[in-house]
Amino acid sequence: MTKLADISVKVEVYDALSEWNVHTGDSGNVTARRMKGRYRTLKNWAMSIWLIYFFGPYLQWDNHQAVLFDLPNQKFYFFNTTLFPQDIWMLSLTLLFFAILLACVSGVAGRVFCGYFCFQTVWTDTFTYIEEKLEGHTASRRHKFKLAPWSLHKISRRLLKHFLWLSIAVLTGISFSAWFMDAFELWQGIVTFTAPKPAWIAIGIFTFFTYWFAGFMREQVCFWLCPYARLQGVMYDQDTVLPTYDASRGEPRLKVSKQSSVEKGACIDCNVCVAVCPTGIDIRKGQQEGCITCGLCIDACDSIMDKIAQPRGLIRYASYKELYKNSVPVSFFKRARVIVYGLIMLMSVLGISYGFTHLPPTEFKVVHERQPFFIKMSNGDIQNKYTLKLLNKTKKTLAIQYSISGLYNARVNGIDEVIIIEPGKITPINVFVRVDVSAGNTLAIQQFKFIANDVYGSGISTDYTAIFISQ
Repeated sequence: MTKLADISVKVEVYDALSEWNVHTGDSGNVTARRMKGRYRTLKNWAMSIWLIYFFGPYLQWDNHQAVLFDLPNQKFYFFNTTLFPQDIWMLSLTLLFFAILLACVSGVAGRVFCGYFCFQTVWTDTFTYIEEKLEGHTASRRHKFKLAPWSLHKISRRLLKHFLWLSIAVLTGISFSAWFMDAFELWQGIVTFTAPKPAWIAIGIFTFFTYWFAGFMREQVCFWLCPYARLQGVMYDQDTVLPTYDASRGEPRLKVSKQSSVEKGACIDCNVCVAVCPTGIDIRKGQQEGCITCGLCIDACDSIMDKIAQPRGLIRYASYKELYKNSVPVSFFKRARVIVYGLIMLMSVLGISYGFTHLPPTEFKVVHERQPFFIKMSNGDIQNKYTLKLLNKTKKTLAIQYSISGLYNARVNGIDEVIIIEPGKITPINVFVRVDVSAGNTLAIQQFKFIANDVYGSGISTDYTAIFISQ
């Protein structure tokens, strides 16, 4: 009964604190205070992953860009592998893997993607860092700078801030475009104003939205534009670990000067946890839509607990079961949801691995003419028309000699010559197959094979099973 009573009291305490509202930006955007701590350090390292976005396009491999989405030529270069639209199923599996990974991570530890890796979070953190360096490290100093009369000092700092913001925004747009065309050719085109029109459009769009979202909207993007913020709630369960305020230990709140009171809580109502929050929420009012699970409030609270000689953990990563039911959460690898997510991701990885290790050097397709399916010649022969399409997925020129097998007494027109197919190209040819039905070919539909061999001696050979219709 005592345990149930404790739980009841704890629930009542949390209910009393659960009234929270969304920061709408009416009083200005949030510029979170920066404090050192383990989660701030982790966040900085996680943010550095985005350096791949900026420097990745300049990595060269075998005389071409290592990773390049060549949309005009419908190719995707991934180091030594070249993928074509026919291999789009591997991209689908890749997207499935990351989608399920996002759901899995959300179920285990909430919106850690938002807190540590999301581009909006990372760019906003970078922009506010520049703002702090130029206009003041604290909110009061920035407010004082804002209200100060215009002077050369103020104008120069404001211009420098927006210049740096725009530079980052432009570089963001250029880096995006560089993934879709050769990075060095793109820079040459930008300098000489000869870059293709789609590149200019992409750069313009990314520049505008990066500058606007990270510089002015900031946390409002998370509240009003990001669909993931709306979906996060359905991904949580009672074992999900989230930044949480232990109200049973922290309440009632008392200032440091009154901490000698018997009815004291560990929270001294310093509001530092609110000051460091990138979205401006008060974690003491419970889990909220604006919480991006970055853990910066934990760093802030731990630093205050150290100063007032209280144990850390007043705000900590904890699950619903731990706080409300005093029970240990189930290990993530024992949870049914995580197991199902893991199996889906494993199948995706296996499919992607199989695709990369079994990429055929060619893609051979035969299209049977349907209007009409067959023609009866004047001498009684039956003729079918086919279009042969072979995609050369190698980096060498192929000399293809076509032939057929499995069709008795057949004559073929259109495959006498060797067909030269350049790398990444398709050279379609029309082929006419005639059969003398009076010579024993009485079946209405017969299967046979078109065979394609490279006469240059590369050993490439492929075939396609087609049908011959005579009735």
